[in-house]
Amino acid sequence: MEDFYQRLGVGRDATTEDVKKAYRKLALKYHPDRNEGSKKAEARFKEVTEAYEVLRDSEKRATYDRYGEQGLRGGPGSPGFGGFDFADAIEVFMRDFGGFAGFEEIFGGRGGRGGRRDPGKGQTLRVRLPLTLKEVATGVTKKLRVALLGPCGTCGGSGAAPGSTPIPCRNCGGSGEERQVQRSVFGQFVSVAPCRACGGEGRIIEEVCSGCRGEGRVKDEREIDVEVPAGVSSENFLTLRGQGNAGPRGGPKGDIIVLLEVRDDPRFKRNGEDLLHELPITFSQAALGDVVEVPTVDGTVRLTIPDGIQSGEVLRLRGQGLPGLHGRGRGDQLVRVRIWTPQELTRDQERILREFKELEDPAPEDALRGEDRGFWSKVKGAFS
Repeated sequence: MEDFYQRLGVGRDATTEDVKKAYRKLALKYHPDRNEGSKKAEARFKEVTEAYEVLRDSEKRATYDRYGEQGLRGGPGSPGFGGFDFADAIEVFMRDFGGFAGFEEIFGGRGGRGGRRDPGKGQTLRVRLPLTLKEVATGVTKKLRVALLGPCGTCGGSGAAPGSTPIPCRNCGGSGEERQVQRSVFGQFVSVAPCRACGGEGRIIEEVCSGCRGEGRVKDEREIDVEVPAGVSSENFLTLRGQGNAGPRGGPKGDIIVLLEVRDDPRFKRNGEDLLHELPITFSQAALGDVVEVPTVDGTVRLTIPDGIQSGEVLRLRGQGLPGLHGRGRGDQLVRVRIWTPQELTRDQERILREFKELEDPAPEDALRGEDRGFWSKVKGAFS
């Protein structure tokens, strides 16, 4: 089993910068937006991000080196690292690399170049959207009410009081950078860092807006439309670009990640695009055959039960399952027959059954041959 260092392809003596470079390369390779929803790529993206989140932090890394993953989840010296899911991985990626040159061109973001730093992008917002199986079958547009940070109406998002404007930072002259010169026996060294006075923005707000206290954004609540395509599952998510929290002082809006939660339907079990339904029938229906109505995700259909069917046999309704993502066909509904045995009989029922018992043949010796196969094995057999 690979450890966190192996996941990123770095040695145990790797520096923080080495870890960061290795993760950037792998995140770009496995990012879901570049792999057309591949589950394998999605899982790998989460794994390398989890490894990066630990190895970039000196305290977590030291705990991991000493105790392994168990130490990160409550073992001795644990810094409190808990469960890590795919949504966390997306948030880590956007937090650390959403503004890197190169990534914005690939994923549609926007980054600043030069010394002065543009106003920061708003944080990514994560929301959960429950769906029914019926909505999965047809696709649906859902209205979702979200609480987020929107541009301040008083100052238009600038953070400055109405009638005033931010001024160039006196400390850096509006460049957003501070240059420090250091002399040593080896010569003169010049280091460049974000300006401490303006945080790298190159401007200072002298008259702060009273509506947002200079932040440029205020709490807002609004309704958004989320278009959910047919065939999604609880492992899928939707990214609404530029519809999230506004950035501080006029910064661009962040994204909204919609985590889909498909509710269980007691009538069905889902296996990818196929649906499985258990159908109880009586002994007489099994022996004589019958035509019955069974539920589907779209309504009900008539199903012919052949005479002599055995309990546990699977019948197939073609095209009555769920559609595949991106319009890739539609699955089937499999109906597993279960013969129901009544626990209480009327006098007439008991009399008739006793008469039948005298006439019926004994069960053949091979009647239960293969019955030890599991349900999923039978389902798999139904497709061959």
